[in-house]
Amino acid sequence: MDKKPRIVFMGTPAFAVASLSALLDAEMNVVGVVTAPDKPGGRGMQLQQSAVKQFAIAHNLPLLQPTKLKSPVFFEALRSLKPDLQVVVAFRMLPEQIWSFPPMGTLNVHGSLLPQYRGAAPINWAIINGEKETGVTTFQLQHAIDTGDILLQDRIPISENMTAGELHDTMMNVGANLLVKTLHGLIAGTIKSVPQDNAITSNDITIQHAPKIFTDNCQINWEAPVQSIHNHIRGLAPFPGAITKVDGKIVKLFSTSIESQNKTEKPKEQPGTFVTDGKTFAKFACTDGYIQLNDIQWEGKKRMPIVDFLRGYRKP
Repeated sequence: MDKKPRIVFMGTPAFAVASLSALLDAEMNVVGVVTAPDKPGGRGMQLQQSAVKQFAIAHNLPLLQPTKLKSPVFFEALRSLKPDLQVVVAFRMLPEQIWSFPPMGTLNVHGSLLPQYRGAAPINWAIINGEKETGVTTFQLQHAIDTGDILLQDRIPISENMTAGELHDTMMNVGANLLVKTLHGLIAGTIKSVPQDNAITSNDITIQHAPKIFTDNCQINWEAPVQSIHNHIRGLAPFPGAITKVDGKIVKLFSTSIESQNKTEKPKEQPGTFVTDGKTFAKFACTDGYIQLNDIQWEGKKRMPIVDFLRGYRKP
């Protein structure tokens, strides 16, 4: 391809803004942006613009905000932009009529090393499952979610105490750079796509999935091993937060560390017991160690460092 393709970008949150910004910095030909409709939020439930919309307006990019992606009005408006290619980053599921019509199809940026962690919450589940590595994949959309042919991938190490929020911020920039690299490769004709079935067969892997996080997924099972509980907590931080109870009150945990026991010594308390000196530390007993708390969010209160929390805490 001799010239840069006409690109329509689709995305909504701040995660997607990094990719859109990278496209402009690389002088790609972005001819339009599609994002979610404004939604009520904040104090007074005023209409809130998505992060992508704010960026598009600031950079004078043509903007579409369809309520229904199957609307003929939206399709005609999209087609009038004459895209050669569509790029999707953190957006809704597209109907086939939308993702299939550009000559070069639709490219998606996904927060995992596909075919692993297909689904809505790949960042969370990679950490919850104790993975030491994840990454970003660019791939071509097809009918089944997150199953299209792989274009490029970039790997990201997951450190022992990394939270989902920290991985999100790292992945946001890695993904933006990978997107630009992918587009340069497509323009130059140097990228050969790889079907995901080939990747599964050649690597002999068992697929882990990444479904949407629900409240039930946030409940801490104190009977689990201490390492598993630590992974669970950091995989849900800072949002939506891992949930347990102290003195009958719901609390959320975000930042923890492991206080291990000798293999021959186990906590004397029952798993899930809240243990504190009332001044400097608080922890939960597990089956094979303790989870040390760095901060906590008490029911009806803001998140705070554990030392600040203990100043006002009085055990019943």
